[in-house]
Amino acid sequence: MRDFFINSFEKLITVIVALSAIGTVIAGITTMFSDGGGFFAGIFVWIIGAVYTVMLGGMLYLAFGIYHNTKRTADAVERMVKD
Repeated sequence: MRDFFINSFEKLITVIVALSAIGTVIAGITTMFSDGGGFFAGIFVWIIGAVYTVMLGGMLYLAFGIYHNTKRTADAVERMVKD
């Protein structure tokens, strides 16, 4: 059951990053063609959105990687104690 939740969370991270990227592209296009925006404002939205998406994904995957490393370390320690 634990593996189900871990795998689901990993897939959820991928979906969140993909939705953030899609939202950034749509927001940039919308800004480019709105009356209050402009071409350079849309490019700025894309740049800031890309940085945000990369940082968001990086932090989520980093937290998930820390979990995996901790689990592997705990398993290794348990094997050492058994011997």
